[in-house]
Amino acid sequence: MIAELKPYPAMKHSGVEWLGDVPEHWELRRLGDSVADCVNGVWGSEPNGVDDMPCVRVADFDRQRLRVRVHEPTIRAVSPNERRGRILKSGNLLLEKSGGGDQQPVGVVMLYDHDLPAVCSNFVARMPVNDGFDPGFLTFLHCALYAIRLNTRSIKQTTGLQNLDSSAYLAEPVSYPPLPEQTSIVRYLDYIDRRVRRYIRAKQKLTGLLEEQKQAIIHRAVTRGPDPDVPLKHSGVEWLGDVPEHWRVARFKSVAMVDGSLVDPRLPEHRDKILIAPNHIERGGTGRLLNSVTADSQGADSGKYCVRRGQIIYTKIRPYLRKAALAPVDCLCSADMYPISPRDPEVLSTRFLLVLMLSEPFTHYVVDCSLRAAMPKVNREALGDAVVWFPDLTEQLTILTTIATKTASLNAAMDRARRQIELVREYRARLIADVVTGKLDVREAAATLPDEPDEPEALHQTDALSAADEETEVVEELAE
Repeated sequence: MIAELKPYPAMKHSGVEWLGDVPEHWELRRLGDSVADCVNGVWGSEPNGVDDMPCVRVADFDRQRLRVRVHEPTIRAVSPNERRGRILKSGNLLLEKSGGGDQQPVGVVMLYDHDLPAVCSNFVARMPVNDGFDPGFLTFLHCALYAIRLNTRSIKQTTGLQNLDSSAYLAEPVSYPPLPEQTSIVRYLDYIDRRVRRYIRAKQKLTGLLEEQKQAIIHRAVTRGPDPDVPLKHSGVEWLGDVPEHWRVARFKSVAMVDGSLVDPRLPEHRDKILIAPNHIERGGTGRLLNSVTADSQGADSGKYCVRRGQIIYTKIRPYLRKAALAPVDCLCSADMYPISPRDPEVLSTRFLLVLMLSEPFTHYVVDCSLRAAMPKVNREALGDAVVWFPDLTEQLTILTTIATKTASLNAAMDRARRQIELVREYRARLIADVVTGKLDVREAAATLPDEPDEPEALHQTDALSAADEETEVVEELAE
């Protein structure tokens, strides 16, 4: 079907450099002409049982479906005066005006397609759609503009947050097809999008099963060692249970330490160092570092920890995400992380300690400790009181080799699946951009499509935060 798409028969030059040629019958207008207003949201106050209503946050944005999630809304007290002109209605667009981060700039747009009355937070603006425009088409259009980073030239940076100048952004020129054609484009892109999401869900299910198998191998290795018939003893700790009889059981603080003190990343000796934050590490106990930035490029201005190459960087917030990695170079890490190293590397290997800290038993302990805090976080004292268990150094290295050997094929299969997901997402973004900017004509293809209901995401999938979502949640919690 996609291979059969053709360009429009008659084109004209738009006069806009990034847009290029557009279909002859499309109309060049401002982006803001499609919406009646752009009204900032309100955060309200603590729920009082009288004025309570859902408040949509940026963390509720489903960036794959371009929709808002409302199955677990944040409830805030919003007075009648604050509600005036701010109640969300199905078909409204929501513009992220403040937030963003190194993973994603501010300025994403989502479609609110629920009948549930709600408001949006002060990080978001409500944009009612004007007559003559299809909300679904505008959602795809904004998605394409965000993908090419058109929004970035309207971003103002203040107080560590990115702020979008909505007037400047909505003044950008774009090209609109007639309303019936907008509807045809939405019909076509929705049809393709459903198939893309099915493919991604299947690949995510596969990686989940492979990860479960990998974690089972690791759990067996770090709680029993290489000998399946090894005699066991009780560790003396309920959450750990039995361990091999000859293994040592000790308090974390007696064999490992949290290093360093906070430094100012703005000092000349730190500005060019790599800065690693929680969102730079893959969740789920993989130990994979996804990316990093320099302190200077991030605009970091609060205290960071100095980290030596090879040290463990352990994320202390939301420990259920199981995020830790080895520092690839001398660098800085966020104050939401701990630089950790063994007291004696001849007694406890750094890599073995990393595997222990990402293991299910250790995670169970730190999660239980973190639940006592308003924002899930494990403090130094609780970490120091944790128990670690390990054999001699030779056996530690044998266990690490065993884990690497037995999980190599699983890691390769997961990497292939992740790459396939990345490729299909890139393909989807390219297709959306080509269609909503008039490079491909989908009118004939859309007319032949069968009617299909939309597919709501399973809750366990919509609840799973991406790295960018995690960053958004942290930014909002610190700022509101």
